[in-house]
Amino acid sequence: MKTIVLGVGNPILQDDGVGLHVIDALRRYINDPMVTLETASTGGMNLLDMIRGYEKVILIDAVKQNGSVPGEVKRFLLSDFHTVHSSNPHDVSLSEALQMAERLGEKHLPSTIVLIGITVNNTYEFGEQLSSEVTSAVPTAVNLVLEELNNT
Repeated sequence: MKTIVLGVGNPILQDDGVGLHVIDALRRYINDPMVTLETASTGGMNLLDMIRGYEKVILIDAVKQNGSVPGEVKRFLLSDFHTVHSSNPHDVSLSEALQMAERLGEKHLPSTIVLIGITVNNTYEFGEQLSSEVTSAVPTAVNLVLEELNNT
């Protein structure tokens, strides 16, 4: 199954860049021509362009949830969220972009979109380093992505 594993985040907003760090760690483990590893610092319509033509998408991103502790790693389906935030206030969420593409008759959309979310706290301070809690979650996220790929 043609799959893209896409780490999303801003590399200079500390924990927001966790998806990019997970992709860097995954590069040591994945050498499959059917699996593309990619990073993105964008949202909505630009992500739609990146995932078009793949059967499965595994997104890795920072998430904020009330009551969650920074560093928790969870698997979600995109449909579990009403919106997946876009880094550009002039863009739409990925969920909205997918809905528009379907209405316009796009035929090459993924059948499965999974989100591996790492709970974060600090996404507003400048810095390229992850907090210690989020750094310790990277191996867990890597293992969850590898499991997801093995179940494809």
